[in-house]
Amino acid sequence: MLSLEEWKELYGLCCDIMERPSHYADACRGKVMASLFFEPSTRTNFSFQTAIMRLGGSVFGFSDPNATSTAKGETLMDTLRMCSAYSDTVVVRSPYEGAALAASLYSEVPVINAGDGAHMHPTQTLTDLVTITRLRGSIGGIKVGICGDLKNGRTVHSLIQGLSKFPDVKYYLISPRELALPGYMLSYLKTSGQWFIEVTNL
Repeated sequence: MLSLEEWKELYGLCCDIMERPSHYADACRGKVMASLFFEPSTRTNFSFQTAIMRLGGSVFGFSDPNATSTAKGETLMDTLRMCSAYSDTVVVRSPYEGAALAASLYSEVPVINAGDGAHMHPTQTLTDLVTITRLRGSIGGIKVGICGDLKNGRTVHSLIQGLSKFPDVKYYLISPRELALPGYMLSYLKTSGQWFIEVTNL
C-alpha cells in the first residue's frame, strides 16, 4: 500500500500526464506490457492497453484463459515466468483472491493487480482518489457513503484502504446484512482507527 508521501508524488505525476500528455508520448518507448486477464473485463483491460500505447509502449496478452495453455493445465507459476520473460511489467486480473500477490512471487518483472477476486482492485482506487482530489482539492475530512454489495466488492475494499491514509475520513457503510463488509475489512477499519457506521438502509 502506498504511503501518503508516495501518493502525493503519484498524484502530481498523474496531473502532469493529464495536462501535458504529449510530453509523455515516448515515456514507455521500447517497453512491453503483458496483459493477463483470467477473468472477463472491458474497462480495466482497455484502460491498461490504451495507457501503455499512449505512453509509446506495446502490449501482448489474453482476455480468455481458455485460449491459452492454462486451459491445458499450465500453472500460474509457469505462465508468469514465461510472460515476465517477454515483458517489462505484467498486469493480472484473476477471479481468485491473492492471485496478484502469488504472481509477484513468480514474475521476474513488476506485477500490477488489476483485480483479484472479491479482494482488492487497487488501480481503480487510484483513479477514484485522483478524481476526488481534482474535484475537491483534498481528501482529508470527507464523508464517504459506500452503498451496495460491500462483501464482494473489491473496489470497495481497495477504496477503504486507500482513503484510510488520509486524516479524518468518515465512512457510512450501507448494505443489506448479508452483503455487509467482510470481517477482515471491519478489523482493518478498527485497528487503523477509522470512524465508520454500518446501516442497512438509506
